[in-house]
Amino acid sequence: MKGYFSKYLTLRKHNLSVAMIKAKKSKMCYLFLAPYAIVFFLFYILPVLSSIYYSFTYYNILESPRFIGLQNYISLLLEDDIFLIGLKNTLMIAVITGPLGYIASFLFAWLINELPRWIRSVAVVIFYAPTIAGNCFVIFTVFFRGDAYGYVNALLMDWGIIDQPKLWLIDPRYMLPICMLVILWLSLGQGFLSFVAGLQGIDRSQIEAGCMDGIKNRWQELWYITLPGMRPMLMFGAVMSITQAFNVCEVTMALCGYPSTDYAARTVVTHLFDYGYSRFEMGYASAIATILFLMMIICNTLIQKLLRRVGT
Repeated sequence: MKGYFSKYLTLRKHNLSVAMIKAKKSKMCYLFLAPYAIVFFLFYILPVLSSIYYSFTYYNILESPRFIGLQNYISLLLEDDIFLIGLKNTLMIAVITGPLGYIASFLFAWLINELPRWIRSVAVVIFYAPTIAGNCFVIFTVFFRGDAYGYVNALLMDWGIIDQPKLWLIDPRYMLPICMLVILWLSLGQGFLSFVAGLQGIDRSQIEAGCMDGIKNRWQELWYITLPGMRPMLMFGAVMSITQAFNVCEVTMALCGYPSTDYAARTVVTHLFDYGYSRFEMGYASAIATILFLMMIICNTLIQKLLRRVGT
């Protein structure tokens, strides 16, 4: 046992020395990476660490942070009923719009990839337009107006489905489903462009080799060749889908107001906005942000494990 331990230490020292020699030879590489590393640390890593620290404090900007331990988390999970409503709504949005938007984006990209080149270019612009158009979702406030001049109410009344206008964006029964519909429409552009690029990068020789090896239809080609060949794009699309699903705030606030009726369209980020920007309770808001961050990390890890099995 002693001899085995000494051999392990010798091998460890050797590996460290080799790593140090390689690091000395790569000084210029680290120099070129330094600007990005500094910016990434200052604007990504440091804010996350600061948020975790402030989540254990009472901090209202005017006073110095005061350490209170887990009190913010206890209040969130056991006393804040509105946060629990927002957490439930956020999970519903993530579970429904996340996978549906991800799958729909890939299917549309796969179908458009089969079109002629000029038609494919026009279709890509049409599908990606909601992403680059900014707050284009406010047009849904016209569609779902609560009077007879709203397009949805007018259409349903003409068809005899309803007798009087529905208050789509005020009635708690309809608010969250409408927000999900809008979020799903917006989500098509996030991973769609990466999927189109990934499909365009598939080597045709692999498809020909697969046909010779026994692939008989397009579904087998998709599973055994296309999906494994575009795993980086699938991962990027999954990350974008998770980020958008958990960061829903602007859509619900623009469509349903702030605060919404009976908090029916409340989300975790809306709750964070309330305590961070309206009440300036930064310690409490940091606890909300930390919980949201952990939820996103867990979902991202699960999806990465799932995508590693694609095509295996």
